[in-house]
Amino acid sequence: MKRLGLIVNPIAGMGGSVGLKGTDGDDVLRQAIALGASPRAPLRASEALEALGLHKDGIKIFAFSGDMGASVSEGAGFRTVLLKDGGEGRRTSADDTIMAARLMEESGVDLILFAGGDGTARDIYAALETRVPVIGIPAGVKIHSPVFARNPLMAGKLAGLFLFGPPMGTRELEVMDIDEGSFRSGSVRASLFGYLLVPFERRHLQAGKSAGGKNEMVEIDGVVREVSGRMLPEKLYLVGPGSTTAAVMRHLGCEGTLLGIDAIRNGRTVGKDLSEKEILRMIEPGNTGLIITVIGGQGFILGRGNQQISPEVLRAIGKKNIIIIATPSKLGSLVGKALFVDTGDRSLDRDLCGYMRIVTGLGEETIFRVDR
Repeated sequence: MKRLGLIVNPIAGMGGSVGLKGTDGDDVLRQAIALGASPRAPLRASEALEALGLHKDGIKIFAFSGDMGASVSEGAGFRTVLLKDGGEGRRTSADDTIMAARLMEESGVDLILFAGGDGTARDIYAALETRVPVIGIPAGVKIHSPVFARNPLMAGKLAGLFLFGPPMGTRELEVMDIDEGSFRSGSVRASLFGYLLVPFERRHLQAGKSAGGKNEMVEIDGVVREVSGRMLPEKLYLVGPGSTTAAVMRHLGCEGTLLGIDAIRNGRTVGKDLSEKEILRMIEPGNTGLIITVIGGQGFILGRGNQQISPEVLRAIGKKNIIIIATPSKLGSLVGKALFVDTGDRSLDRDLCGYMRIVTGLGEETIFRVDR
């Protein structure tokens, strides 16, 4: 009988759809709840356990009671060992995550699955360092660390391979996190906090985020000029986060946010740092475009840092109105030569898969495969 630890950070990712770019701190959490945010980590953890369904009889899950894991485990029909009261009905903290990881280590678990973001990964590292293999289920807003699977199903599949497949190697992968206060003010300051031991199978894991170099700034200029020239008067355009999309806003003379979702029409900003609800109120079906870019190194275009662009938003806009922009250098650095989507809606992710055009320079575009 394999022993699997399951840790769910119940508040992870709640700030994404309402434009708060994270949920660190009680004040931010209260603001997210006031704006109508709802938990997403338990649903993401359930998806991961679904992929482990074939091995249900051979797994015993160790978890805190309630929202920190046991509710998800029991709901999926797994044999569950309760380690401690997980604080059902109260707000859990980093201390709860650290305690859960340490108790799981003492219980001799073979692997720990944890649902959260980079902040949760930091807490797991504080508890374990590299003593127990772990796999992150991506559920947060900030997911820069390569300790996470590409999506929840991949996390579950990787766990199954590690626990029941042929012997698999592990690697020490980086735990990265950024300062949320700086992030909300438009500055990305990522720091290395340590390493976690992760079962290594490249197809299932997301890559680490990479930064652009000096040569890419020249390439960005061509991309910006091309996409700006294609924009139609009177059409509403939503512009996603990133340095490449921010360059589009600057070229048009529009005020925008580096890390939020902005709206422009006729070369004028009509909405800044929009939440999902605000976007849905603004969308004009058939007359709204979405301009997004690629996360360097990782290849994600949706589902990482732009959760305001929800499945509902994407369906209202339509796939044909999505404009992807990226420099040749950024595309050339991608592991696996594919782009990825992880919107939280598996049906929509399947619809978005296939081949899509990407604007890569002045008068230039390429076709790239989109996967999930």
